[in-house]
Amino acid sequence: MIYRVSYDVELKTAPEDGQERDAVQVEEFSTEYEAFGRARELLADGDHGRVSVRDGSGNILCGVLLRLKLGFFGE
Repeated sequence: MIYRVSYDVELKTAPEDGQERDAVQVEEFSTEYEAFGRARELLADGDHGRVSVRDGSGNILCGVLLRLKLGFFGE
């Protein structure tokens, strides 16, 4: 099963029409362990406001549910 980790990224250059857009990076992993590991890294570094994990069935974990799954219980 393929797991996809999606997160927001900063654009290196401004869009041609001058309007800001959300840029999303998607990485694929073959195991749940790898996908949740990468999500943990992205959340821990604090540079990404939106991180989600989606499995091959289309189920998605994001926000509070993802943080609970990864063991973030308040700091």
